[in-house]
Amino acid sequence: MGSALAVDIDPIIIKGSKFFYSSNNTQFYIRGVAYQDDYTGNSSSSYIDPLSNPTLCKRDIPILQELNTNVIRVYAIDPTKDHSTCMNLLAAAGIYVISDLSNPAQSIDRSDPTWETSLYTRYTDVIDELIQYNNTLGFFAGNEVSNDIATTDASAYVKAAVRDTKAYIKSRGYRSIGVGYATNDDSDIRVNMADYFNCGTEDESIDFWGYNIYSWCGESSYTKSGYDDRTEEFRNYSVPVFFSEYGCNTVSPRKFTDIEALFGDKMNDVWSGGIVYMYFQTDNDYGLVSAIDSTSISKLPDFTYYSSQIARATPTGTNKASYTPTNTALQSCPAVSANSWLATSSPLPPTPNESLCTCMENTAGCVVKDSVSSSDYADLFSTVCGLTSCDGILHNGTTGVYGAYSMCGAKQQLDFILDKYWKEQGKKATACGFGGSATTTSTVQATGSCSVLMKEVGTEGTGTVTSKSTGTQVAESAGVSAVGSVGSASLGRSVVVGVGAWQVGAYVVTAVVAGLGMVLL
Repeated sequence: MGSALAVDIDPIIIKGSKFFYSSNNTQFYIRGVAYQDDYTGNSSSSYIDPLSNPTLCKRDIPILQELNTNVIRVYAIDPTKDHSTCMNLLAAAGIYVISDLSNPAQSIDRSDPTWETSLYTRYTDVIDELIQYNNTLGFFAGNEVSNDIATTDASAYVKAAVRDTKAYIKSRGYRSIGVGYATNDDSDIRVNMADYFNCGTEDESIDFWGYNIYSWCGESSYTKSGYDDRTEEFRNYSVPVFFSEYGCNTVSPRKFTDIEALFGDKMNDVWSGGIVYMYFQTDNDYGLVSAIDSTSISKLPDFTYYSSQIARATPTGTNKASYTPTNTALQSCPAVSANSWLATSSPLPPTPNESLCTCMENTAGCVVKDSVSSSDYADLFSTVCGLTSCDGILHNGTTGVYGAYSMCGAKQQLDFILDKYWKEQGKKATACGFGGSATTTSTVQATGSCSVLMKEVGTEGTGTVTSKSTGTQVAESAGVSAVGSVGSASLGRSVVVGVGAWQVGAYVVTAVVAGLGMVLL
């Protein structure tokens, strides 16, 4: 984590549906480049932090300047690393950063989405690291999470992430900075997606909208590409919209003739520019340059065409002082329909609350053994949920029903249902066995704020937390005191295990749907 001795650069602010420099009246248009080498998305846990290697930044920033770049988009950074050198070099070059908050190993999974404590921590850690630099323009809470009708329920969890990261920024007293979302261009969901993330209240709606669009291929046109229709769809949108990725490569080399349209009179009153995909050449063949070694690159044919086109992108824009937004109304939320949209707009998933999860975990008398592999959790969830109600950990973005502990880690959730079943059986030793996977441990009593939280959610875990939490309480400060022991003690169990939370949802739902009754222990 860096300590910013920040280069003086004017922060970018949002007014209405446009970006502006904060200290003058000039509208800011994004002339951006996606900048992340060897990023594998959801297929791998590995990634290279593009802002933590000063040598590479010194190599690439002059090249980005040649491309008239004023924004780079990075898809994953490591918040524990020092980014001060790269961020200050970028600031000195007049380049801002939009960063995704997730990484390949920690993101909202469209196939079984959840918004939970460890991911919340990841998001807030990235914010804490990058907010110290004035050339951080904003954050993406998700990228193409919902990509067809069947996965639109995942948008409820992304919108909860937008709500909670915005609230976190405000609670920390940070400067005003936007949190947005980058969507794909799917004809079946694109209108509903844009409406959903811009409906309800401003506290839970996006601050800007990114559009990943690859419809202008080769010598296309404003109408043939559909740019005309997309522009009309967003003409009355209340927040800035821009291309968060663009640059179709079905025709090579790419000549980027869409740049003239994007920054021209037909589009520049609606769109705030765009981010071309991408700087580095990889197997997907979208690169502007090819890295030779740590100090040199080779410019590819796309580089020359892009450079020529972006150099002519000089829209005048709107004067901030004389600009009074008229498109201030939020959109109407799309209705849930099996044929078109699966995410309810209210309620959204609960805010991750590590204090509640820790309180619950430390008051549980029957818990999963530390020796049990997280890969075995799924079977254990399925078994226990055949014996007791698991409503306290279930979550459903379509119905809007969320257990209070649905935002806890998988081990914490397992402890909750194991302990719940054990207590329902009168704390019999045989009710905390499960083939040697569970064990009794020291019993504790919740007091103070911990007691308040536990009472609010109830023994079934289906209540709603109304008390405010700092999100950093541990057992002692939350009011947990030991009152005795049963069986072998195992204190200090406040560990969030990084297993895919999808196991909880998928296997619990399977058990419920199958109508499991008694399952032999």
